[in-house]
Amino acid sequence: MSISLIGHDFLLALDVKPVGLRRWYGSHPFGVWPWAQDQLGDAKPAVMQGEIDIERVALLKPDLIEAQWSGMTAREYHLLSQIAPTLGPAKGAGDYGTSWMEMLRRLGAATGHTRKADQVIDRIEGRFRAIRKANPAWLGATATMSWAGAIGAYRRTDLRGQFLEQLGFKVPDIINDMPGGNEFFVTMPSEDLSPMDVDALVWLDTGGSVSRLKALPLRYTMRAYEEGREVYADPMISAALSHSSPLSLEYALDQLAPLLEKALDGDPATVVPSS
Repeated sequence: MSISLIGHDFLLALDVKPVGLRRWYGSHPFGVWPWAQDQLGDAKPAVMQGEIDIERVALLKPDLIEAQWSGMTAREYHLLSQIAPTLGPAKGAGDYGTSWMEMLRRLGAATGHTRKADQVIDRIEGRFRAIRKANPAWLGATATMSWAGAIGAYRRTDLRGQFLEQLGFKVPDIINDMPGGNEFFVTMPSEDLSPMDVDALVWLDTGGSVSRLKALPLRYTMRAYEEGREVYADPMISAALSHSSPLSLEYALDQLAPLLEKALDGDPATVVPSS
């Protein structure tokens, strides 16, 4: 089972249907977003939401507890590991810093699906390579994934920052090194958005945060705005990027790469549909 907020996607990518999962957000059946519904099929996993419910996990009698993106405490790990082998984050990666490749590779080994995991990783990395090759101007260009809800940006230690760097972009060092925030996200003071004034600025929307973005005065002074290098990721694209699972990444690449190509074509007059 998965107590990781995105772990069920990884299990389903390996054709393993969890007996239980931990819903993150959204109103989709069983907490599984559309890109993974086909893989879920007619399975009906038990659904938890919010804090980790150790007693409920025990009642499900899982063979393995996937917890690589769960935020569990050391005490919770101790208790969970008495129920079943518990797969936590990679050493040194932090609660939410393990890359999607490493998460899938480790989960493949734990479930006996190493070959399947390698095949999925090879396919998706091939897609990233093809997009990089088709867009050489992206290599080394600066980019951020920024959230319109609490104005700030994701560091390269986060899956969303890692997505950009797999496309060839570079998350600026100032974003990664700024104090405040947490290990994966840094907030910006509303009076200084300059660290986010990058070559490609992607605004994520997890629902209802667009109004705040439109009301942000300094946004209209940024070069990214003036030169048409902003991309607005709607709630579905934003969710796909936030999950950054082997299933959601396919959707994110399909939707976001064409928008980035329009935003970075060098012509401010080009309309980026989502913006």
